[in-house]
Amino acid sequence: MPADLLHPSKADENRKHKLKRLIQSPNSYFMDVKCSGCFHITTIFSHAQTVVVCAGCSQVLCTPTGGKCRLTEGSSFRKKVD
Repeated sequence: MPADLLHPSKADENRKHKLKRLIQSPNSYFMDVKCSGCFHITTIFSHAQTVVVCAGCSQVLCTPTGGKCRLTEGSSFRKKVD
């Protein structure tokens, strides 16, 4: 089955390495995380390498892993748009 190289599907592009895509784009992003205790909103990098703590109640919002950080249970997030 031939593949359309000029119009690849969104799923195919997401599987490729960030530098091998038709249009290069990073895998990381900033996100607003809402604390489940005090509902304070904090901006966090998706690949944070340190533990991020809420400024309002000192609750841990995310813990680092090898790649993307892991959000604590109960906290909600949304991707920041330019």
